[in-house]
Amino acid sequence: MDTSTTHQNKETSTSISHKTSQSRIPGYESEASTMGGAASELPQDSSPYESKRHSLDRIPSQTESTNANIFPEPENVIEADMEKGGVAPPQPTGPPGFNPADFPDGGLEAWLVVAGGFCALFSTFGLVNCVGVFVNYYVNGPLSNYSASTVTWITSTQVFMMSGLNAIMGRLFDRYGPRWLLIIGTLVYAFGMMMLSLSTQYYQIILSQGIVSAVGMSAVFNSATNSVMGWFFKKRAAALGLMVSGSSLGGVVLPIMMNHLIPQIGFPWTMRTLGFMFFALCSFACVTVKSRLPPRNKPFNIMDYLRPLSEPAFLCIALAGFFFFWGMFLPFNYIELQATQQGISPTIIPYLLPIINAVSIPGRILPGFLGDRLGRFNTMVFISGLSGVITLALWVPGRSTATTVVYGAVFGFASGGFISLLPAVVAQISDIREIGTRTGIAFFTSALGALTGSPIGGAIVSAQGGRFLGLQLFCGIVMTASMFCFIVSRTIQVGFKIVKI
Repeated sequence: MDTSTTHQNKETSTSISHKTSQSRIPGYESEASTMGGAASELPQDSSPYESKRHSLDRIPSQTESTNANIFPEPENVIEADMEKGGVAPPQPTGPPGFNPADFPDGGLEAWLVVAGGFCALFSTFGLVNCVGVFVNYYVNGPLSNYSASTVTWITSTQVFMMSGLNAIMGRLFDRYGPRWLLIIGTLVYAFGMMMLSLSTQYYQIILSQGIVSAVGMSAVFNSATNSVMGWFFKKRAAALGLMVSGSSLGGVVLPIMMNHLIPQIGFPWTMRTLGFMFFALCSFACVTVKSRLPPRNKPFNIMDYLRPLSEPAFLCIALAGFFFFWGMFLPFNYIELQATQQGISPTIIPYLLPIINAVSIPGRILPGFLGDRLGRFNTMVFISGLSGVITLALWVPGRSTATTVVYGAVFGFASGGFISLLPAVVAQISDIREIGTRTGIAFFTSALGALTGSPIGGAIVSAQGGRFLGLQLFCGIVMTASMFCFIVSRTIQVGFKIVKI
């Protein structure tokens, strides 16, 4: 066969291959079709190199895949590997739907998931941002015969249960998806709020608020967070930031609402009002929040929880979460009590928590966008370090109303991005099919810090005769330690290179 005929048949083979990949590979227009696994999705009884003419002398194709040699790799696949400081692999692995190019990164369904997650975070973490209001009410009301350190065990247990149970809720999410977790969690949360409205004794309050309602909160919080991560890749940190800003809005609205309602209608009806409102918002989340990826029916294996901790980069993230949560809730719990002792105007004190949470709204959103653009680990190093430094530089020496208010605003912005970026940095070094379990582990270790931080802070205050200097130093130092843990995790992955990660 002469040279021109051979050249013509090669062009015919390549053309047929290109047309076949367009017509037979689902989602060809998406970037997923260039991931190297597309060729395996062709029907077994057909070949993209099959010639139209009947001939016994079929000329074998000189290409190794249908379109991988014709088209370059999609931009977001290369970018995904650049985030880790590595080189784009020639053959990304994973079943359809799990590769970076398969994530929608937008669309009506994806943004409805974010909207539902926003309502879920308003109802759950938004209430956690009000712990200072609860502590102030309990210390001056029904639990006045208990010390502040003892009272903060209620709110610390609530934060621990909500965050720590993510290790279990994440496993259930991976196996069954978010639907039933959301429905059951909403019912349990509403029931816990109604029981809190009837509670007057210490053990009753810690059972209803610290345990029952917190279990429901954990189910709702986990389902919303993990579902959003399945819909976004390039815009994941930004989407999480928008969703988590619901907790900041809750932290603005709910303290003001509680401070006005408790004197007018009493604590019991205030809790019932919140319970009905949370039930409505979480019901909206039940309708809109769903997982894009199918559940993974995998049998329980304890190594799923231990294996991530054997990865140095992940272990550093877990330690960073522990140290940050160890100090993060101290301002939320004690800034009102500390401001009262400092002699700040009583008209300003009820608005300190709303100020912190109001400024944390852009603090939740902007670091997400910066993380997607500059690198999520880079951004996390900055905000964790800023939170610690600003505590040592403003809250410790501050004695005036102005410095306390400025500290609350700057701390609210600096610490706001941590909650939205923590799942993002975990997802960046994780298999998305295990995201529920791995995020749960990170939040569990963080919850250990939240559980012990406020009682330790209260014990320091008691040991110093009611002075808050030791608590403030402890808060700033442990959050600064969190920054160093993130630096180590980043260094393990890319060294000291200045790259996006």
